[in-house]
Amino acid sequence: QVQLVESGGGSVQVGGSLRLSCAASLNPFCTYCMAWFRDAPGKGREGIAYISMSGGYQDYADSVRGRFTISRDNAANTLTLHMNSLKPEDTAKYYCATKRVCGSDIWSGYMYWGQGTQVTVS
Repeated sequence: QVQLVESGGGSVQVGGSLRLSCAASLNPFCTYCMAWFRDAPGKGREGIAYISMSGGYQDYADSVRGRFTISRDNAANTLTLHMNSLKPEDTAKYYCATKRVCGSDIWSGYMYWGQGTQVTVS
């Protein structure tokens, strides 16, 4: 019933940009808040970008704020992460995640996850 599929990962030069996408099978997509997480070497899973059901509210981890932008297209059932000014420490596997209960704890309680897409910055 629920499926999240990330795409757009790859290798990019330091300072470059990359766009990740998440195709979501959610009904209705607009009732789910969503987020991007990443697993980097030597680190735990880190929530990096959050977006509300409508897309009107976004928040970011300090590590990516000002460089990454999260957006959603509720008509197309897609979530996007635009990554700019990439650094080697951004190298990680990136995951799309979603949940229905969207309270103030924006980094917890995600029930559905994609398979991840690898980003390598060098």
